[in-house]
Amino acid sequence: MVNDPSDTAAADRRERGRARPTAAHAVGLGSQNLNPFGDLHTLQHLSALFARSMRGVFEPLLRREIRVWAEPLVVQRFADYRAERADVLTAWLPMMMGTPLGQALVVLDGKFVLELLDQFFGGTGEAPHVLPTEFSPAAEAMVARLGAMIAGPLKSAWEPLARIDFQPGRMEQTPALLANFDAEDAMVVTRFGIVAGHGKPTFFDISYPVAALKPHAPSLTGKVHGRTAEPDAAWRNGLTRAVMAVRFPVRSVLAEPMIPLARLMELKAGDIIPVSFGTEVPVMVGGDRLGTGTVGTSNGRAAIRLTTIERIDEEDWR
Repeated sequence: MVNDPSDTAAADRRERGRARPTAAHAVGLGSQNLNPFGDLHTLQHLSALFARSMRGVFEPLLRREIRVWAEPLVVQRFADYRAERADVLTAWLPMMMGTPLGQALVVLDGKFVLELLDQFFGGTGEAPHVLPTEFSPAAEAMVARLGAMIAGPLKSAWEPLARIDFQPGRMEQTPALLANFDAEDAMVVTRFGIVAGHGKPTFFDISYPVAALKPHAPSLTGKVHGRTAEPDAAWRNGLTRAVMAVRFPVRSVLAEPMIPLARLMELKAGDIIPVSFGTEVPVMVGGDRLGTGTVGTSNGRAAIRLTTIERIDEEDWR
């Protein structure tokens, strides 16, 4: 499980020295600059937002409280990233970024996937001591489920910069079968740690090809000013008009007399049921109390003049 010692290379990978993607990277003569964006603090900030939302994804699956954080991101060639990972069971899940050509890549350790699968079917969250060489159909379905659960929070985390619809694609068990990912592609690798209590963490990665991020270069090199993108003015005005046109039933209960069952059974046409009410009666909107008013007439019709309005707290709308 998440807090148990892992025999995979996930934790070991974090012990290796990895170059940070700063503007101070020196580019050797004749070498390619893998990071054309310079400072990537904005993407690091979005990764931190995404990490906070991952508790809501993994805690229901693991059935325990966890801590999730974003590791410092790096920029490296896809071939180097593949070589860095041990040759063990791994799920490589493409995540389309609006178009099939713009894809991110979610990478999950096979041991972690099998632990989640065992937990999902009521087990204790134990993976086989000897990992299989390939995923079962049930494990592939678990990876697809994780991809769908991650896509929503990933879209929300990116909203301060761009509106991107992330859609999980077909999982592969070997990176050689991934379409649209070349060995020489520069990748921005964001790594996330998951741990329960004081146990050993598990990591999963989301990698973005530099080519897929270039359309968002102006936003990536700027600053994040808010959690969400500015809503479209026309859409907001249309929504406001639609909301203001919603109709609510307004009613007032003048009296609610009570009579015994014996009297109720003896009632016949022409009988009179006496009622009494005070100077003020309640005015209701739906099932909520709007306020109180006095009964009278207006333009020849019965009416109620509002005398008090109930204060509505913001908590009542949640």
